[in-house]
Amino acid sequence: MKLLKLTLLALGTSVCSLAQADVIGVKADASYWFYDGKAKVQPNNTTSLSNQTGIDNILLDPYANSREYDLDQKGSAQISLAIEHPIPLIPNAKIRYVNLKTQTENEVAGQPVYDLDIDHTDFILYYEVLDNIVDADIGFGASNLNGDVKTLGLNKTDIDKTIPVIYGSAGVKLPFTGLSAKAELLYSNVNDTKITDAQAELQYNFIDNLLVDVGLKAGYRILDIKLDDYEKNDLKFNFKGPYIGLDIHF
Repeated sequence: MKLLKLTLLALGTSVCSLAQADVIGVKADASYWFYDGKAKVQPNNTTSLSNQTGIDNILLDPYANSREYDLDQKGSAQISLAIEHPIPLIPNAKIRYVNLKTQTENEVAGQPVYDLDIDHTDFILYYEVLDNIVDADIGFGASNLNGDVKTLGLNKTDIDKTIPVIYGSAGVKLPFTGLSAKAELLYSNVNDTKITDAQAELQYNFIDNLLVDVGLKAGYRILDIKLDDYEKNDLKFNFKGPYIGLDIHF
């Protein structure tokens, strides 16, 4: 995480002077995401969890291994940095990051059923197909999941997975108002792994001139992650909720 922050800082610092010369454009945003959702970790061999934890099928329920558990409502900062340029054949680049740290509402002997701590990073290359009152981007990239999930504080599943993804976004501006709307979608369904990451937002630019645009935004994000047969487990996570933030475009 520290390396990612240093990388973002270095990238932002190195391109700002070029951005002012209209050679490179920089889009950066930071927001706070209020999310809850559901989680499920289902061992492929349902007896293995009992043997490791000494607890017969979570919550003594014979169907517990197939249940989804509600996650506590938490909040986390999410950041992104995009670099755009005028060269048509070379794609623009974008990086997005959020840390998903939460646990289930259900507990056993004072321990949450699931305790999650996952870094989610997207590396995206994209092309602008429209850039006017209506704008649209399409592209591709990779999503990296890195962290772990603990079950009852005893059984830990480490996660380190990189998945190819496709990316698309579309937006519209209301001229002379400072208002705009935007939607983004990132999707993958490859090798027993499925990710759907969708968000939609409204933004108001309170600074809008030739040098910089600065806007306040509010939106809603839904992130679904499914990892089948990963480390002898089927993992399923859903995160959803509103966010508020600040967007800057040089």
